[in-house]
Amino acid sequence: MASEITLIVEPRGKPIKKLPQTITVSLNSNGEELHNAIAKATGASVHRLRITKGSDRTVVPNDKRTTIDDTGLRESSVIHVKDLGPQIAWRTVFIMEYLGPLLIPALFLYPLRPFVYFNFDRIPPPSDTQVLVCALLTLHFLKREYETIFVHRFSNATMPAAHIIRNSAYYWTLAGFNLAYWVFRPDAGAATTNPNPVLLYGGLALFVFSELANFNAHLVLRDLRRPGTTERGIPSGFGFNWVTCPNYGFEIMSWIGVSLVSQLNWSVIIFTIVGGLPMYSWGWKKEKRYRKEFGDKYKKKRNVILPFIC
Repeated sequence: MASEITLIVEPRGKPIKKLPQTITVSLNSNGEELHNAIAKATGASVHRLRITKGSDRTVVPNDKRTTIDDTGLRESSVIHVKDLGPQIAWRTVFIMEYLGPLLIPALFLYPLRPFVYFNFDRIPPPSDTQVLVCALLTLHFLKREYETIFVHRFSNATMPAAHIIRNSAYYWTLAGFNLAYWVFRPDAGAATTNPNPVLLYGGLALFVFSELANFNAHLVLRDLRRPGTTERGIPSGFGFNWVTCPNYGFEIMSWIGVSLVSQLNWSVIIFTIVGGLPMYSWGWKKEKRYRKEFGDKYKKKRNVILPFIC
C-alpha cells in the first residue's frame, strides 16, 4: 500500500476561496494535519472548517489520534469541506452567558430597585433574606466564571458566533431578569422579615454542600483530559460511583437550595426544572457514550444525575 494518497477536495455548501481541488497526504498523518493543510491553503481559520468523507458523510475528526488510514480514506477518495462561518471560543461564550446573571441580581436589588418596582406605593429596603439570595446567586455565577477561565477544558475549541446570542438569552433571561424581578419584589416571599428557618438554613446548607461537591466534580473531569487534548477517561470519586454525571446532580441540588432560601419562590423552581430537564438528557447521552467507548471497563449506572431518582 502506498504511503501517500491524493484526495479529491470538494466544497460543501458555499464556495471556499483558494480551496485546492486535490491534496496529497500521508496515510500515517492525522486528522489535525489534514485540517491544518487545508486551512493553510485557503487562508481560513481551521476552526471554521468541517471535513467529511464523500462516501458516507462521516466527519474526519480534527485531532491527532485519528490517522488518515483510520478514517478509511484511500487514493482518489472524495472529501467535502464546509465553511462553518465565523466562530467564537467556547470559553468566551460561557463567560458571556454567566455575566448577565452574575450582575443583574445586584442591579435589581439596589440601584434599579426604585425603577423596576415603580408601581408599588411603598418600596421597602431589601430584606435580609433577599440580600442572602442575591449573595448566593452572585457566588454561584462567580464560581461558574472561575471554572470557565481556570478549570474547564473544552473538547471543541469554538462554536458558531451567532449562537452566543441564543445561549446568552437563556441565562440572562431566566437566571437573570426572571429570578431577580420575582425574588426581589417588595411582596415576594423572600421579602419577609421572619423567614421559615427550616427553609432558610436547610437551603443554605444544601447550597454550600452542593457548590463544593459540584466544584470537586469539575476538578475530577478536568483531570481526565490533558491540556490541549480531547482524550477522555472514566471518571471516579465522590459522586461518580453512584451516577454518571454527579456534577449535574449537584448543580440541581444547589438550585434547590436557592429555592428553599428564597422561601420557595416559583421563579427559582421553574428555572431549576427548566435547567434540570436537559441535564437529564445529556446525562443519558454521556452514559451511553461511556458504555460504547469503554465497554466492560465501565461500570454501568442506572441513574445519571441523582441516585435512586433519575
